[in-house]
Amino acid sequence: MRLVLWLLVVLNGGQDGGKEPTDRLVPPGWQGNPWGPVATAARKSGAIPAVPDTPAMTQWDQWGRKTLKTGDILFRRGDARILGGLFPFSRFIANVSGSQFSHIGTVVIEDGEPVVYDTTKASVRRQPLMIWILDNTGPFGVKRLKKEYQNRVPKVVEYLHETYQKQVPFDYELSTDDRELYCVEMAEKAFRHAGLTLSEPILLADMERINEFPLCVLGFTSLTSLKLDQAVFFPGNERHGIWSSPLLETVYITPKQAPGHVGAPGPPPIGNPTADPKGTKPTGPQQKSVAGRPATAPRN
Repeated sequence: MRLVLWLLVVLNGGQDGGKEPTDRLVPPGWQGNPWGPVATAARKSGAIPAVPDTPAMTQWDQWGRKTLKTGDILFRRGDARILGGLFPFSRFIANVSGSQFSHIGTVVIEDGEPVVYDTTKASVRRQPLMIWILDNTGPFGVKRLKKEYQNRVPKVVEYLHETYQKQVPFDYELSTDDRELYCVEMAEKAFRHAGLTLSEPILLADMERINEFPLCVLGFTSLTSLKLDQAVFFPGNERHGIWSSPLLETVYITPKQAPGHVGAPGPPPIGNPTADPKGTKPTGPQQKSVAGRPATAPRN
């Protein structure tokens, strides 16, 4: 059965070994994390070239400078792939969990510039917003701690900086321990470091739309080490995951695209950071976490 599934995946083809757009910006011959501390220092010194701006990148940068604050959580739909680029991991996770999003990063304003801390297979990254957004292939959203919790943001930043300097490895097994981290886990634990629990992990078997993708689920569990009885943090939607956290408010969410639209939306209009009110209202019952309860209140 594993051989049959592998052949089906191969026949569908891969995409450049699973590379996303920012992976293709890595200088030839560069070894290690291209967005880690060593690479960041090399760009500042001119040892490796800076990434040239495009008009769209400049608009994203301007929008981010005007709209975003340190501690904001960014949600996007990516195209991360596993098994040498053959399995569309991002699309699978978003679809089966009933979410618009597959990836999360956290904003820190540094020298006036919005930069995003997240983690991928290369380990923990620090990317300017206008570069981070290049990997977006669909909806984009921003959440922010409510005013009464904003005093916790410095501890969130402390965690992000520590994990970045340590270059904690990427967690391919999506475990919940601290030895390795995946993107949603890293964001969740940054806020837990500040005494705030945004969400609880959910069993893979309890994902909202898992019954709609039986072949993908079979391939996923057969070709990876992940199991359906495993608890995982998710970007989520109005009912579960970080997006649903009662500690957060919506800053921005991309408007619904016209039927047949393919690809990511363009940069938001500068000066119009308001959220789509329809994207902030919960619908349907609250999905329970693996612990049987919604996100908990912050610790004092």
